[in-house]
Amino acid sequence: MRTMAVVLAAGLGTRMKSRIPKVLHKVVGKPMVSHVLSAVRQAAVQDTKDIIVVLGFAGEKVEQELGPDYRYVFQKEQRGTGHALLQALPLLQEYAEGTCLVLCGDTPLLTGETLEKLIAHHQQSKAKATILTTHVPDPTGYGRIVSGPRGIERIVEEKDASPEEKKITEINTGAYCFEVAVLREGLTRLTPANAQGEYYLTDVIKFLVADNERVETFLLADYREALGINNRVQLAEAEAYLRAKVLQRHMLQGVTVVDPSNTYVAEDVEIGMDTILYPGVILEGKTVIGENCVIGPDTCIIESHIADDCSIIHSYLSEAKVGPECTIGPYSYLRPGTELAERVKVGDFAEVKKSFIGKGSKIPHLSYVGDSVIGAGVNIGAGTITCNYDGERKNPTIIGDGVFVGSNTNLVAPIKVGDGAYIGAGSTVTKDIPAGALAVARGEQRNIEGWVAKRNKGKKAD
Repeated sequence: MRTMAVVLAAGLGTRMKSRIPKVLHKVVGKPMVSHVLSAVRQAAVQDTKDIIVVLGFAGEKVEQELGPDYRYVFQKEQRGTGHALLQALPLLQEYAEGTCLVLCGDTPLLTGETLEKLIAHHQQSKAKATILTTHVPDPTGYGRIVSGPRGIERIVEEKDASPEEKKITEINTGAYCFEVAVLREGLTRLTPANAQGEYYLTDVIKFLVADNERVETFLLADYREALGINNRVQLAEAEAYLRAKVLQRHMLQGVTVVDPSNTYVAEDVEIGMDTILYPGVILEGKTVIGENCVIGPDTCIIESHIADDCSIIHSYLSEAKVGPECTIGPYSYLRPGTELAERVKVGDFAEVKKSFIGKGSKIPHLSYVGDSVIGAGVNIGAGTITCNYDGERKNPTIIGDGVFVGSNTNLVAPIKVGDGAYIGAGSTVTKDIPAGALAVARGEQRNIEGWVAKRNKGKKAD
């Protein structure tokens, strides 16, 4: 049976105290709505055109983040979940039959496995609607599941609940399965006759129960998975919950995490076995870490690819590619476009930007290399700078294999240094250097004999 989905992502999220749409706030490196959509695709919906996202506040930002693969509708007025789903009704008319999964965009902890079980239970029971429920320690703010001899009787919202109903701990998670034809018919019957003056999606359940149609519930064992996010405290709780699951997955696959409570790994990161993550490590985006690496402490790596057997300590890498057996840090900065071949060393307080560093080359410390191509076996002395910006454009520096660059050298680009050349310490190089040559570009030293004595002559001793 064909399955489609509607994700409700129109809420303003006033309790977040943010100008950013609530569903774009990130959990383990991804917007919370992206987690929901990933779970939907994992569970049942293979064609993203069968996923409808209802947008509202700053909806264009959400659409820009998610991209063109989904279909979007807009809820211009915030008038409840039923009203949000009504905006998708014209698109739901395209489906003669099938199962419609309805989810909230602020429930990023729901898994594809849970949704798959929900859909399976719904279809096997031949229900007209199935509600994902769970028991929570504190149900305040949630719609309560009121049950009777025949099963569910109704869902009552917090502000409409009686004192006795507020004691119920089984709550509506906001995730449903509907037969699409039943959902369409139920949406047309909605009215805002409640304390909030809103169109409640839960009234569709009330109509079905009143019509003696089959309505099922599916109980979620771990209530934390269904928690919605309404403020920054809940955002942090969701981050901690999901981060723990991500780290657990990596540890079970052979990664050592020395201090999980101080290690931050995004969901899409890949890490090879026998790699060690020390405290203060942050891995974001689609970063890939190879096997047998030592990462950290206090290292941030974003959207980068690290090969096997690397050591990276107290450093920051963004959109960089690092070959095998490289040593980086402490306090190195690899900026976008940096690529290191195998066995490269980038030492303390060194910065590399948009450059290729050849096999076995070393940038030990206190140096800046930008817009450069450096060959194999090159030694860059301390304090070396590639002067790549002339005030109008970025210029390249090309250094051949086996070059020795003395400390405190300025390489004024554009410039080429041939294979095997040497550059004397303290040089400011402005011309190309042939292969095998020695370049010395500094003022001649002049010693003035007796200068100190003359300077001090006549001064009174302290």
